[in-house]
Amino acid sequence: MSQPVLSLKNVSIYQDKKVILSNVNLEVNHGEFIYIIGKTGTGKSSFLKTLYADLPLTEGEGHIVEFDLAKLKESEIPYLRRKIGIVFQDFKLLPDRNVKENMLFVLKATGWKNEKEMDAKIDEVLERVGLQAISNKMPHQLSGGEQQRVAIARALLNDPEFILADEPTGNLDPQTSVEVLNVLRKINENGKTVIMVTHDYASLMKFPAKTLKFEDHKIFEVVQRTV
Repeated sequence: MSQPVLSLKNVSIYQDKKVILSNVNLEVNHGEFIYIIGKTGTGKSSFLKTLYADLPLTEGEGHIVEFDLAKLKESEIPYLRRKIGIVFQDFKLLPDRNVKENMLFVLKATGWKNEKEMDAKIDEVLERVGLQAISNKMPHQLSGGEQQRVAIARALLNDPEFILADEPTGNLDPQTSVEVLNVLRKINENGKTVIMVTHDYASLMKFPAKTLKFEDHKIFEVVQRTV
């Protein structure tokens, strides 16, 4: 039996010494798609930040893609993040560079050097999100949905085992939200594990999956029809 890609045992998450989540016990297996829901301020983003080591894990045991979060050294964080693709609500594309240059920036920052290999990788990930024709466009020339699909492509550059998506449809209209969610579902169907924070309950009902609710410093699984 394969090891879970994420395992948390008796974890409490703090920010500025204030408890955000307490006594979290969670296992996520390879290839799962999981929604995270909950009101603003219930710890969803803090939870994701802990998983990609932006917040240190100081209480409990946590393992993600074979890294020990409680014992993680500063020097190991870049290697952890190569195994995790992160997609943000506000895209975080560099505005002064075109799509290809945004991708090259990430590849060079994570140790790629061969120009032909980098070009091939960029073509591959843009094709996966249906945007192979826009590599020379600047971010401001793209729609919100296109920018978010570029952000997803960027998250795929290093073949991560895990995609963490923090409100990826939060700034998009309903139709575009469905298109972006379809991209994430397709990535999941190809074997990647996806955790997606969302307030978009319409899409959640349209594409049901395991759902975790954050409330009163706790995490619990909800049955879809009660969302």
